[in-house]
Amino acid sequence: MFYAINFRRHKKNLSFIIFLVVFLATCFFAVNFMFPLEHFDLIKKYAQKYELDPALICSIIHTESKFKVNAVSNKDARGLMQIRQQTADWAAQEINILDYKYEKIFEPDINIQIGCWYINKLQKQFGNLDCAICAYNAGSGNITKWLANNNYSHDGKTLFYIPFKETQNYLRRVKRNQKVYKFLISTMNFINL
Repeated sequence: MFYAINFRRHKKNLSFIIFLVVFLATCFFAVNFMFPLEHFDLIKKYAQKYELDPALICSIIHTESKFKVNAVSNKDARGLMQIRQQTADWAAQEINILDYKYEKIFEPDINIQIGCWYINKLQKQFGNLDCAICAYNAGSGNITKWLANNNYSHDGKTLFYIPFKETQNYLRRVKRNQKVYKFLISTMNFINL
């Protein structure tokens, strides 16, 4: 009698553990599908080189291209980080990418390096990550104008209002996705311990 009761309890516990493992695995795969971490070695390498949070770079890539290497926007921005030719040509010259041609912008190594360099440049220019993210979307000229306008900035350093709805949404998505990627990266680091 005792053995039968004990067996039923263990069977229930085993069923619960199996359910929990299947549930957690399903959640993990669903999150990885919705928030991929492709090219993470390159992201980590260039984020470190340009003193950026890898989760930020993952978030920008997710927001810009959903990790599609060959993505092209209606404004002819290209690759994972959606970089336009003028920015790519300038960056390639500044960071001395050998044998650079704009056609190489689809290569993840070049695209991520240029994107990280540019985010770093914008952050140094504005001294504020939110403004750098907005400038990545709307252009640094617009951010400079907005910071000089009392309708958008009280101190000339931060924006309390962003006049472009697209840029408002972009900033919100990047910051939200950055939190998800921080969690995924910390989980990945914990699993790899």
